[in-house]
Formats: sequence, C-alpha cells, structure tokens
Amino acid sequence: MTTRINPSILAADFANLERELGRIATADLVHVDIMDNHFVPNLTFGLPMVERLAQVTPIPLDVHLMIDDPDRWAPGYAEAGAASVTFHAEAAADPVGLARRLRQIGARAGIALKPGTGPEDVLEVLHEFDQVLVMTVEPGFGGQSFMPETMPKLRRVADAVAAAGLDVWLQVDGGIAADTIGIAAEAGADTFVAGSAVYGGDPTARIAELRAEAAKHSHAHR
Repeated sequence: MTTRINPSILAADFANLERELGRIATADLVHVDIMDNHFVPNLTFGLPMVERLAQVTPIPLDVHLMIDDPDRWAPGYAEAGAASVTFHAEAAADPVGLARRLRQIGARAGIALKPGTGPEDVLEVLHEFDQVLVMTVEPGFGGQSFMPETMPKLRRVADAVAAAGLDVWLQVDGGIAADTIGIAAEAGADTFVAGSAVYGGDPTARIAELRAEAAKHSHAHR
C-alpha cells in the first residue's frame, strides 16, 4: 500500500513559503489549510495565496477547505491549480454535486469529517470521492493532540473502501507524529498530514521517518 506524507504548510515559515516548499520536496503533496474564521475560529490563506503557491511548488497542492459555503468557493481552488481539494461534509450543501464539479475541473475531490461527525452519509456515496479526510483533532489550529477515539470511524471507512474495491485515499490530519502515525496506519490511513512533526526538525529526515513508521503498521489492515 502506498504511504503518502503531506506536510502542512501551516507549520512553515510564512515569510519564506517558496523556500519552505523546497524543503519538503521529498514529500508526496503539500497540505494547505484554508480557514475563513467562520467555519473554524482561525484565519489562514485564501485563493490568491494558493494561486501563487501552485506556481512555485515542487509537489502537488492538497488543499483542505475549512470554510463555510464550499459549494461556492471550492471550484476556484481547483481552477487555481490545486491537485486535490477537500471540503467539509458539515459545510457543503451538495457534497456529491461539488465533488463532481471538482473532478470535472481536473482536481481530486476530498470530503472531510470533524471528530464528532459520523461517516454514514459518506459511506453511501464513497465512489464520488477520491479522498476521505478523518480529522484526528478539532479543525482550526495546528499543534493539537491526536484523538485516538477517531480510529473506529477511520476503520469503518477503510473497511467500506476495501469492500467496494475503490481507490479512495484515506487521510488523517491532526497530531500526526512518529508516535501516532502507526496507530492511524493500522486503522487504514494511507495519507498523513503532519505539521510540526515535519517542520520541527530536518524535513527530509522527518518525512523519511514518518513514511517508515507508517509503512511498518499499514499492512495490518489491508
């Protein structure tokens, strides 16, 4: 099973983002958290920043929209050059319609679930998505502790993906580090967002360590 490490630019030096992207060139994608101060109580980047990052990044952009009204705003991020656009199940009026629109533009379509959101609705329409993001912290801020109680939900989604024979990436985001990534890999995750665990040291070494740690545990599920 492929293991993807997607460092979060939220943990990078905002004054030197092009350089910070270069430091994670050995990763698979770069995770870009868009927060609007409405859906979550924090404000980060918007569309102009993503358009510019898309021009200079050595690896594809994995955009995570923690915003209200993604039905209106998400397609713009796909048009801006994001390889993957993930929106929240709790915020979208028409998740399937939006996912189809994103795919039509040429991006991978992802759907995210907050820790308290059940997977039932998503399980019914799994084939409409390329990625399911199970949040392992409450969205809004970096540096929070991993929530192991989200693992049964992740396992349910992983089982459903495997049973349907779909190629859906299973992403986890929040508190992912060398000591927690194995727990998530064992529950079925294959795509891991890590912020301070990558940027808090030598990114190349940290990415390799996380990849090895995840690979060690991933065979347990599939």
